[in-house]
Amino acid sequence: MTNSKILIVEDERAIREMIAFHLSRAGYDTLEAEDCREARQLLADERPELALIDWMLPDMSGLELTRLLKRDKEFEDLAVIMLTARADEHDKVTGLEGGADDYVTKPFSPRELLARIKAVLRRSGSVEGEIVTSGDIELDAAAHRVSVKGREVHLGPTEYRLLKFLMTHAGRVYSRNQLLDRVWGANVYVEERTVDVHVRRLRKALTAHSAEHYIQTVRGAGYRFSLLDA
Repeated sequence: MTNSKILIVEDERAIREMIAFHLSRAGYDTLEAEDCREARQLLADERPELALIDWMLPDMSGLELTRLLKRDKEFEDLAVIMLTARADEHDKVTGLEGGADDYVTKPFSPRELLARIKAVLRRSGSVEGEIVTSGDIELDAAAHRVSVKGREVHLGPTEYRLLKFLMTHAGRVYSRNQLLDRVWGANVYVEERTVDVHVRRLRKALTAHSAEHYIQTVRGAGYRFSLLDA
């Protein structure tokens, strides 16, 4: 299983490659963009868990990009760390109010950046290695294992990803199209009914452990994970 995917948006190639090198050594999958246009394309196609965004970019400021992403339903869950040479307190506050989850001032050490990334991913629920518990279900991301009351549930890879996404976004309703984008990926073209097939498979696996009620259908809207009765 791969680690969290991180997008590096930085127009200075040397800095971008230095960051990518250290992130790769730490076990992360990396994507690189030199401007906002390229970043938005990669965000749509690759669905990273976190973006490192430089403040000064050639086609749009990193702050403007962050604000746009946070207003977009498709990317509102994306974790963002701003990278900038601006050390003034006012600039830090502006960056955080613009939607950034953290703010790292240049120059920075790779160790500091990695620590900040790990902390932000942990807070956003995206860090690999975490254990997500909701109701009777426990999902161990590091072991790629799901259990109900201590008994292992055997899931296919798609059912596992579907359950993980719904558990980490509990209570929120997602349409079939949204689930296709978030679980399968925006660049994968499959029919909406595919979602229904995998939801049925997931429920069937959970039924053996009397836990199928957590995956709920919201008529006319989509699916959700909920501890409350439908």
